[in-house]
Amino acid sequence: MAIAALLSNKLRSGLTMLGVIIGISSVIGISSIGQGVQKSTEESLRGLGTDILQVMAGEAESGGISQGQGSVSTLTWEDAQAIAEQAPSATVVSAYLQRSAQVVYGAENTTTTVYGTDLNFPEANNTFPATGRFFNEEELDAAASVVVIAPTVQENLFPPNVDPIGETIRIQGEVYDVIGVMEEKGAQGPMDRDDAVYIPLTAMSARIIGNNSLMGTSVNGIYLKGEDESQLEALQFQAENILRLRHDIDVPENDDFRISNQADILETLNTILGLLTGMIVAVAGISLVVGGIGIANIMLVSVVERTREIGIRKALGATDSTILNQFLTESIVISGAGGVVGIVLGVGITFVAANLFSFAFVISGGAVLAGFGLSTAVGLIAGVVPARNAAKLDPIDALRSD
Repeated sequence: MAIAALLSNKLRSGLTMLGVIIGISSVIGISSIGQGVQKSTEESLRGLGTDILQVMAGEAESGGISQGQGSVSTLTWEDAQAIAEQAPSATVVSAYLQRSAQVVYGAENTTTTVYGTDLNFPEANNTFPATGRFFNEEELDAAASVVVIAPTVQENLFPPNVDPIGETIRIQGEVYDVIGVMEEKGAQGPMDRDDAVYIPLTAMSARIIGNNSLMGTSVNGIYLKGEDESQLEALQFQAENILRLRHDIDVPENDDFRISNQADILETLNTILGLLTGMIVAVAGISLVVGGIGIANIMLVSVVERTREIGIRKALGATDSTILNQFLTESIVISGAGGVVGIVLGVGITFVAANLFSFAFVISGGAVLAGFGLSTAVGLIAGVVPARNAAKLDPIDALRSD
């Protein structure tokens, strides 16, 4: 009877469900997208390794305004070598230089990130060649013109049928032989980790950067890898003391470097994403309140319109509880149907967003259950007052109604 009553007013029933549909789909879509982004970011950071510390060069100031981390040369390759020799907790140490530059192959060109690295860079970043090889110690010492490219650069420069290994490319006008292609690592937030090329640190320093510190070969940063996450605190303590001794720093407040912990970054990022997702879900939940008000309004109108019908039912023996159940059922059916449509729409939105923006497709089971439960609760609560009004109608007065 409830379904028949709703189908007799399809347009009104559909518009009434709209608020619930929007609310449920928003809650499910936003919470699932938030979890998907969180999972992808976590996987990306774990792909780098959570047993890694990153030492960044200091920042310059101009007019009291910071120019950003790494804007001044305060770290050297020799610093990295000293940490490798003197820090017992360090298992891998790798220094690097980093610049954005144009890379050319034939008539094709692309702007990418050029890394000048040492031999330990692949192990420190958990990034290894998929084909070919990384440069060796002899090539590093000789500042050889060799390069290892990442998949996005290969895709941007080389036709699908061309093997890049053995080909030559130009970086800042200099010719380099391609000796390897890195494995695919995917994106880390807005940064595409596959959009990069790697050359020997010595070649980068001599040909692209062209400036060295008075204390040695300048670098933008140093990766430090420990045995596991439990060793990072000791490794950070050791690295800080070694650098302070080398840089003649007496108090920590004067440090011309900064050390970041990958595990701490991951934890902080997850906390921020969780809070943002929760806040947006709460805002989306307002749509459910609006949907509930819509259901209550329509059911109140329905009671007024069907006063005569209620009188006939009561005259034929329908009890107050029967009338109450009838209108409550209609309210729950309309909200439940809206909840089902909202769930399907929310899953669809998540699927499209995951494919469009390349993050993990995750459906929050809790959000689906909560969404359906909320839609049923909204229908129940919104239908109570109209149903009670219908049940309390006097059958004689109801039959006299026009």
